[in-house]
Amino acid sequence: MSPIAIRKAIIPAAGLGTRFLPATKASPKEMLPLVDKPLIQYAVEEAVASGIEEIIIITGRGKRAIEDHFDRSFELEENLKGNGKAQLLKEIRRISELANFCYVRQPEALGLGHAVLCARHLIGNEPFAVILGDEVIDAPVPGLAQLIQVFDQGNGAVLGVQKVRTSEVSQYGIIASRRVAAGLHRVLDLVEKPAPSQAPSRYAVIGRYVLSPDIFPILQRTDPGKNREIQLTDALRILAQDAPIYAQEVQGQRYDAGDKLGFLKATVEFALKNPSLGPRFAQYLKGLRGYPGMRCV
Repeated sequence: MSPIAIRKAIIPAAGLGTRFLPATKASPKEMLPLVDKPLIQYAVEEAVASGIEEIIIITGRGKRAIEDHFDRSFELEENLKGNGKAQLLKEIRRISELANFCYVRQPEALGLGHAVLCARHLIGNEPFAVILGDEVIDAPVPGLAQLIQVFDQGNGAVLGVQKVRTSEVSQYGIIASRRVAAGLHRVLDLVEKPAPSQAPSRYAVIGRYVLSPDIFPILQRTDPGKNREIQLTDALRILAQDAPIYAQEVQGQRYDAGDKLGFLKATVEFALKNPSLGPRFAQYLKGLRGYPGMRCV
């Protein structure tokens, strides 16, 4: 029996972006530019590179810029065409052609679990992916594709994890698990943002999921948890009692671009890798006073 294709991905984008205030007071966090593309475009491109055809973006008040970004812009296209900027025109048109886009408004920011539940009517009775757009993963094999490969083996729901420092476990959902293969764990339990002394491991869920529709009725009856939000972690704990859940250690460099420091780190790394900007940017960094390992001017 051939595996069921994962065709749809949910990208929750209705959060308030409080970690990036005041920049996100009136502008979506997801539209912050990482070099020359907004954060959410990296998530969409990872999904498409992993075989996803339909992108469901959960939005909220003040997020219209996201829809505009992935829509056609005829005035801009005509301007670029008239000015002979064919390559830039091609890049702009490609954005709206990446996938089929659908948008669902989340009335209130009631947590990741609630955001996923908002897309239930569009997912139907098929497995799907969830990508958190502020977690940027730079990897030869897309992070989501690594999870789909595990799911295709019939292992059940799959979570993406990476090991974090003990001091960082309180920022993530942490798994208790049993290793079943190199880089693959059977999830026994999950704890949302535990204190370091109460964390069952250092393996953090990093914003990549492949789930079955079985999660929806569980989310429907899940009570608000930490921060009075409906936590996806709480629903996964219940699911794990009746069905296998696995965690795949995602290979690649992950950046928490929803955090100011993480965003700055990602900006530097992606700028250095940019073919047109990288060499000049590296030269600039070399000239910075006090830049580690570089000459001072």
